Amino acid sequence: MLLQIEQKQFAPGVTVIALAGKLMLGKESEQIEALVPALLEQGQRNIIFDIAGVSRIDSTGIGRFIFSYNKILQAGGTMAITGASSLLRECFRATRLDSVFKLYEDVPGAVAALNATAG
Repeated sequence: MLLQIEQKQFAPGVTVIALAGKLMLGKESEQIEALVPALLEQGQRNIIFDIAGVSRIDSTGIGRFIFSYNKILQAGGTMAITGASSLLRECFRATRLDSVFKLYEDVPGAVAALNATAG
């Protein structure tokens, strides 16, 4: 399945980008590199990537998260990742990005953590 991207406002100031399918080299994943700056321009600073539906990822897919993280951090925001399967968690662990990205089980857990750090 090609990558599907859906965004929604979850709570005030928190946008969730739900990804499903293969997060790999290609035009579909390039959309992330346009979406994140657009959201930041709209004032959205807390962005959660829900990757529960991601079935495969390659180095380009991981690079999309690094790009997003850097953009969000530069804008003074916070990025979180939720719903990572054991395979995806292992990819983040192998690249040591699990020590950079904030990983949560689900979106409500990430929102609660973001609210706790903001308050």
